[in-house]
Amino acid sequence: MADDADVLIVGAGPVGLTLANILGQQGVRTLVVDERATLIDYPRGVGLDDEALRTFQSIGVVEHVLPHTVPNQILRFYDGRRRLLAEMAPPDARFGWPKRNGFVQPMVDAELLRGIDRFDCVEVGWGRAMESCEETRDGVRVAIAGEADPVTARYVVGCDGGRSATRRLMGVTFEGTTSATRWLVVDLASDPLGHPNSEVGADPVRPYASISIAHGIRRFEFMIHADETDEQVERPEFITRMLAPFVPHPDRVEVIRHRVYTHHSRIADAFRKGRMLIAGDAAHLMPVWQGQGYNSGIRDAANLGWKLAAVVKGEAGDGLLDTYDAERRKHARAMIDLSTMVGRVISPTNARVASLRDGLIRAASAVPTLKRYVLEMRFKPMPRYESGAIAHLAAPSDTSPTGTLFIQPRVDTRDAQNVLLDDVIGPGFAVLAWNNDPRALLGDEAIAQWKALGATFLALRPSTQLHWTGHDDSEVTVVGDRTGALKGFFDAHAESVLFLRPDRCIAGACIAQLAPELSAALFDVLHLVKGGKEVHDHVTRPVLHVAQPAAESARTAT
Repeated sequence: MADDADVLIVGAGPVGLTLANILGQQGVRTLVVDERATLIDYPRGVGLDDEALRTFQSIGVVEHVLPHTVPNQILRFYDGRRRLLAEMAPPDARFGWPKRNGFVQPMVDAELLRGIDRFDCVEVGWGRAMESCEETRDGVRVAIAGEADPVTARYVVGCDGGRSATRRLMGVTFEGTTSATRWLVVDLASDPLGHPNSEVGADPVRPYASISIAHGIRRFEFMIHADETDEQVERPEFITRMLAPFVPHPDRVEVIRHRVYTHHSRIADAFRKGRMLIAGDAAHLMPVWQGQGYNSGIRDAANLGWKLAAVVKGEAGDGLLDTYDAERRKHARAMIDLSTMVGRVISPTNARVASLRDGLIRAASAVPTLKRYVLEMRFKPMPRYESGAIAHLAAPSDTSPTGTLFIQPRVDTRDAQNVLLDDVIGPGFAVLAWNNDPRALLGDEAIAQWKALGATFLALRPSTQLHWTGHDDSEVTVVGDRTGALKGFFDAHAESVLFLRPDRCIAGACIAQLAPELSAALFDVLHLVKGGKEVHDHVTRPVLHVAQPAAESARTAT
């Protein structure tokens, strides 16, 4: 009997819905189940980054998401006397979108859900809770509460939150810490302040945050002291007292919701076990201070989605899925550590410690390079994969772009002007060459192999050469470097040929003459299939340097 689905996704939150859209684009039979009756309708995450918007662009929903965002949101940090300590206002948009964006999560999640309607191969089942699962030789059998017949799928992905049933059934630990400090979050309609930006108050009397969200919503967060009980915090007069220093008439606000929460810094000791995987909060939890919980989950979906699709469609071997853990867990750990560190800097309630911190921050701000480091958010860990679905033809160097995200400037083609590069590339693999024709470098056989996987081929040129037709190739799209950003990238790197994965990570980079060798190496390391079988023939080629995943440290589980 055929499986009910190729992929069963547990959890219809933003991560599960993004993953379902990616799989739907690739024609993968996908079933999403969620124990809730519908989407959560109150704000949770409040910040989108450029990588998340790029992923939404890739699944064709970004134009529907943008109306629910506040782009280029400035974040200011103040001391206890409301004097400016630091400011984050990153100016560049190297990946095509602003780095900081406020957003209304329920409305964005609803757009992700609507996006699924485009795909006949994707189904969402509300009110269906996973009760148990059993891995078989070639799939997983999942019992749904209240249903007599199990659901069968080739793979199960748990996107079911911090209390993930999928993680528990996988038998992996959830290591880390939970802060003893409680926080009160209050979401207000008809924003009583109205200005577009956000602030964090590193006030030793009571640290706080005030965050502008789209559509007239503002979020306040306040640290709760140890001697303040949950019963006190729940009272309307307590909320009024918290808002009083910031709002002229705190008794006249419209509260959407309020709740008490604690910060978690946790990560699973494995993101994959056999045919079961986890993503988003099921795999990692982090404090809110860098707004990366939501975004890290979207990164998980972007990384895992194309790999699942390639394996299910027979384009890659199952080993490709091991690279998901190798690539994502290290970066998620870095984001957890950064968010935890920022929380510790913000939260001291000892006035002397806070004063020392303020002095150090002001001293650092007096140094232009350090001030830019904070202003432009250069401290944010960017994905740079040292192992996984990437390949080097020689020992990797610090200057190699392999394992990093490629830029997304606006470009011109002969058919369109001022378009984002990813829209030219499309959803799959891509081979990019500066100042060369990819076919001339790779040869017809390699071009045919990549084309069978849906790859596109781009010849990148200065805009002055866009309409020169001397070396035209019907399989290659000529791209004009409208802004100079592409030339700037290749000016900074020796490599002139790039192989891009569907998630826009650079899988491999080399000088032009080595393109055939790198192409062959990538079919190995990506477990890609040509001629109907996975490639492990190890034909004569340069030594392939692929770093092995590093062991991750372990902590305690909940």
